[in-house]
Amino acid sequence: MFSRKQSVSTDSRGTFSWYRRQQSVSISLETANFQEPKNKLFIVVSLESTEDENEKAKAEMVNHATTLPLTSDKSQGPSFLSILASFKFQSIGIARLLIHFGWTWVGFIASDNDYGLEGIQNFKNEFLKAGGCIAFSEIIPAQNYEKKMNQAAEMIKASTASVVVLYLTTEKMNPLMETIYLHGISGKVWIVTCPWPSGEDFNNQHIRIVANGTIGFSIHAGPIDGFKEFLLSIQPSKSPDDIFIKEFWEQAFGCRWPENAIGERKENRTTNTPPFCTGSERLETINSSIYDVYNFRYSYNVYNILYSLAYGLHDLLSCKSAEGPFSNGSCPKVPYFHPWQLFHYVRNVRFRNKAGDLIFFDENRESRARYDIINWQTFPDGSLRTPLVGGYDSWALDGHELTINSNIIMWNTENKQVPRSVCSESCSPGYRKATRRGEPLCCFDCVPCAKGEISNHTDCSECFHCPEYYWPNDRKDNCIPKPFEFLSYVEPLGVSLCTSTIITCLLCSCILCIFIMNRNTPIVKANNRYLSYVLLLGLMFCSLCSFIFIGYPMKLTCMLRQSLFGVIFSISVSCILAKTITVVIAFNATNPASKLHNWVGYEIPNSVIIVGSSVQFLICTAWLISCTPFPNLNMESEEGKIIVECNECSVVAFWCMLGYLGFLATVSFFVAFLSRKLPDSFNEAKYITFTMLMFVSVWLSFVPAYLSTGGKYMVAVEVFAIISSTAAMLGCIFFPKCYIILLRPELNSREYLVGKAGISSKAQ
Repeated sequence: MFSRKQSVSTDSRGTFSWYRRQQSVSISLETANFQEPKNKLFIVVSLESTEDENEKAKAEMVNHATTLPLTSDKSQGPSFLSILASFKFQSIGIARLLIHFGWTWVGFIASDNDYGLEGIQNFKNEFLKAGGCIAFSEIIPAQNYEKKMNQAAEMIKASTASVVVLYLTTEKMNPLMETIYLHGISGKVWIVTCPWPSGEDFNNQHIRIVANGTIGFSIHAGPIDGFKEFLLSIQPSKSPDDIFIKEFWEQAFGCRWPENAIGERKENRTTNTPPFCTGSERLETINSSIYDVYNFRYSYNVYNILYSLAYGLHDLLSCKSAEGPFSNGSCPKVPYFHPWQLFHYVRNVRFRNKAGDLIFFDENRESRARYDIINWQTFPDGSLRTPLVGGYDSWALDGHELTINSNIIMWNTENKQVPRSVCSESCSPGYRKATRRGEPLCCFDCVPCAKGEISNHTDCSECFHCPEYYWPNDRKDNCIPKPFEFLSYVEPLGVSLCTSTIITCLLCSCILCIFIMNRNTPIVKANNRYLSYVLLLGLMFCSLCSFIFIGYPMKLTCMLRQSLFGVIFSISVSCILAKTITVVIAFNATNPASKLHNWVGYEIPNSVIIVGSSVQFLICTAWLISCTPFPNLNMESEEGKIIVECNECSVVAFWCMLGYLGFLATVSFFVAFLSRKLPDSFNEAKYITFTMLMFVSVWLSFVPAYLSTGGKYMVAVEVFAIISSTAAMLGCIFFPKCYIILLRPELNSREYLVGKAGISSKAQ
């Protein structure tokens, strides 16, 4: 880094000196009390030059330990550099750690000083922003803190929070842990910050047990070449003037120096008196929790600071005239440069140390925020381990600022599993969070989603509706397509109706064939056989109308189903009315004085059929022209289904069509009822009366059933009414005749039909 004429060295007093041409700039190490728990070390760069003495007061400071907000206020320290980033990043890291483990219900205890108050405020801002809640909080004062610590212990014991964040300075940690132990508190996870004491600071094994499982944020440490060997080579004999080495020796090895025992009364000496120190004890034998030569974190920061200054000096010395960073491209005058000139180079250094860590200062004159996450693990034999379990790096290139290895964490819980610390357990999909009045947001009840709504992830604040053609599943955690409902040919109901329709149609065909084959027999010729043919064809087509109602509704089927059914049924009922009128005319025409002789024949029946069906045809035509039925997707009638139906468009037209059918059936019923006692052995009016009674009963029952159902069942009701009324007309009018034709042919004679009255039907 330096040429032969330029060298950098450090002396035994910790002075970082640069020599060139018999003149020097020294970097001395001084201590200062900066309102931290302990005195922290600052690097003060002073220039030994022949200039004004006031220049020496303008010191450039490089911090290696403090994280107070004061250090970030550049108006108070315009030339302040920090190798340790602001502790707001530590608060961010702790908040991320809590959310990583799902700990949203935590308490915190802080010292009543700048470190505790500012730290916990930063933490609360980050934690609340991430969705966490504060279960309790307590501030421990600087003086007379015993009462507050007892209150804090009671609060911790009573709270359901399993995690407690401690923003305490070192001197408050021991009393708090002792108080917690005395209150019998266990199973808590302590999240601690950088001032957390090292192993030797907890002098009570019970306190170490309480602190077992603690997760702590520590300043990042890295290897320093030769530092381990240097620390292990320390001997009191090598530094006889260092008063701290002897004191450390006594604490580390549990011995005492002979000169410290001079003047002791022999009677006060017991067998428990510590042995004398020899100075030859080996530092390698000391427990690593007391003398960890691998983990001196603040020393690593000092190491990086010194290298930053060395790189800054190197860049300053490498400045070329007319290419300098100052006015007119000037370079600092060596060795008479100003502190702010060195500061300019130091704040712009960017290098990697031998550990591979990138060292630089950002726009806030702070280095990268990097913390090691350690886990306190105590064992029954009193030993202590603090393995590295993760880290936090605000400048992580892959975006993963927080890294955690949960497998090596020792939890201070009964089952040794990751503890839960939530006010309310998570709401599973299908439920939403309902905040409890007067309690934090983390305390809530889980309420099932309403009908038609879902929540598809845990802890949903609101349920939401499914899209138009979708519906929640049974668990209400996903939207599934709504099923389309219509009377299908493949479902049992559709199959049964189709089967009934086919059977009815086949019966009509068979009876028509029987009548045609026996067309010259008296029972077929009686009461106008051509009317019977038309009626049988009408009943056949009536039954076939059912197929238009079954299946997926389309534009053509919706347009034809009601109108075609109405017209064909009106023809059938008109045929029955014509047959009834024919019976009445035939019987009354036997009277010589009756004028009905002229009405006997085909004119009256044909006119009745044409007039009766024409009115229905006009009603249906007007319906189709004015408001044509159309297929419709009904999503309101039944939840969770899309009913594919035919919208009749005009309810008035539909009921007019049915009403006219009812009118024809009623007229037929009354005419047949009045003629039921005519003297004939085979009086067809009796069968027509019963037929119309059944027909009217079916369609009167149809009305309330049709209005009280919906979807495919509404269609099924109408199809059932069509088949039932068709079967009733077929059975009551034609089955008795078929019985005589097929099973009692001897009764198929004119004498039997005329009977005692001697009345012969002229309507052949």
